Amino acid sequence: MPRPLSIACLQTRPMPSIGQAIDEAMPLAEQAVRAGAEFLFLPEYCGGLKSEGSALTPPHAPEAEHPFLAAFQDFAAQKNVWIMVGSIAVSGRDGKIINRGYILDQQGNIHSRYDKIHLFDVQISPTEVYRESARVTAGNAMSLVQTPFAQIGHTICYDLRFPGLYRDLAQAGAEILCTPAAFTKKTGEAHWHILNRARAIENGCFMISACAIGEIAGGGGSYGHSLVINPWGEIIADGGDTPGVVFATVDLDEVAEARGRIPSLSHDQDYTITTVKERGIT
Repeated sequence: MPRPLSIACLQTRPMPSIGQAIDEAMPLAEQAVRAGAEFLFLPEYCGGLKSEGSALTPPHAPEAEHPFLAAFQDFAAQKNVWIMVGSIAVSGRDGKIINRGYILDQQGNIHSRYDKIHLFDVQISPTEVYRESARVTAGNAMSLVQTPFAQIGHTICYDLRFPGLYRDLAQAGAEILCTPAAFTKKTGEAHWHILNRARAIENGCFMISACAIGEIAGGGGSYGHSLVINPWGEIIADGGDTPGVVFATVDLDEVAEARGRIPSLSHDQDYTITTVKERGIT
């Protein structure tokens, strides 16, 4: 019997303050609920994002006092809807922040938390450099979340380049893998669709990846193209390059079907690595 789930990705613009971020996301959330979405998915740093040179400097607040989190907890309770807050900046220790995502249940309770494990420390070009670790403390635990709909693996942005994390989540039972992101335009154009499709195919999972769109105050920009991909690697929905709501209905029975056709999650083999050195020629 089909297990349909109506979802919506909110493709928001990165905003420089928490208040502006709420104003950006809330109308899209209202639109999504009016259209019948049961589960909303927001991007990375949906609670605000700006930069100073190579450092990301998102506005932050303690979790218990975070206005964005509180606003969407109230919204979830009022609208009886589940929400993945892709991530917000939460005040941490030693002057650093935590890039933390949440799943909220339909009563507005915090159902789960995930702290981004892999931080975005890269040099894309001679002039485009990012050092997320300069401001952010990394997490060290993966997040597998049981919901009434499915088991969900929550990752964030740069995690997408580490397939072992997704395989561990899938082998532990995840049927949906989520990668909320603020992927850069340059890397997004080159890799975003390919990496999301690969993670879906490798693991026989749905990928739901809400991505921010537009310029970041202080420099840089996000790629957009929020994606919903089925376990066969087919793109169900693509948010394109404008802000808005990306709707899709996923049938979770497709997970078992895809894994039955190609059961690679159960085919891991032990192996050793043989290193062969070039032999000198005499």
